[in-house]
Amino acid sequence: MIEVIAALSILAGAVLTLIAGVGQLRSNDLFVRMHAATKPSTLGWLLVVVGAVMAIPSWSVVTKLILALALQFLTAPVGAHLVGRAAYRVRAERPGRTRSERLVIDELGERLPPDEIA
Repeated sequence: MIEVIAALSILAGAVLTLIAGVGQLRSNDLFVRMHAATKPSTLGWLLVVVGAVMAIPSWSVVTKLILALALQFLTAPVGAHLVGRAAYRVRAERPGRTRSERLVIDELGERLPPDEIA
């Protein structure tokens, strides 16, 4: 029974990662691509690791998988945050929509001096 749960977890993780890849290819907006690169792929990786831990009950493998998962959770959100700030600073725009139409509250613009925003 645990093998079936592990296989379903790995399959669900692979599907989420596939959806993240399709979202990267299909979306036009930088911020939507950032979301597609981090959220579903991180959750997909979590499901794959959980399935692998259930399928391979070896402590050395479990330790390595948990370390890889921790590194993913630490680096993906930080990388997306830095890309988002860089895009904000260079005023990355989606064709047809202005920044004021997308941003309801601009907290970053209030904190940055005007000369720091390109």
